[in-house]
Amino acid sequence: MKTIDKERKLGLRVQAILLSTLLSVLLLTGCGGGSQKASVPPPVDDTAGRTMSDRSPVNQPEAKKGLSTGQKVALLGGAAALYYLYNKQKNAQGTGEKGKYYLSKNGRVYYRDDQNRAHWVTPPPGGIRVPESEAQKYQDFQGYNGRTTGRDLTQVPDARQ
Repeated sequence: MKTIDKERKLGLRVQAILLSTLLSVLLLTGCGGGSQKASVPPPVDDTAGRTMSDRSPVNQPEAKKGLSTGQKVALLGGAAALYYLYNKQKNAQGTGEKGKYYLSKNGRVYYRDDQNRAHWVTPPPGGIRVPESEAQKYQDFQGYNGRTTGRDLTQVPDARQ
């Protein structure tokens, strides 16, 4: 009778351990990841499957009125253009292309739409013409006056979001 009780107790222990393990795994996988990821939809890449010709020129700021023909300008493309756009929009109010821009840890600039989805910003294909005095702070970045070397946006201290 003692051996049957020992076998039965051993069987119950094994079952208890298995059930505890199974419940722990289900609990951890079902609740893992936190609620923050569930509330933020994945980013949207607006450039996928589209040509740049059908992008609206909203990303490019309007040309400064009253520039004299003798005033020097710099052409910002690539990382320099993205950082310029980010700095122009980082304190804006609202959502969408004309709202607030964010700088991601991976060195990309994005904005959020009304559904809180991230949309990556791409620099205009022809670059952005900026007065040289204003463009000086972007001279170390890739794309300043067509340069292919320089810093990218992963090396910017603001890239913390």
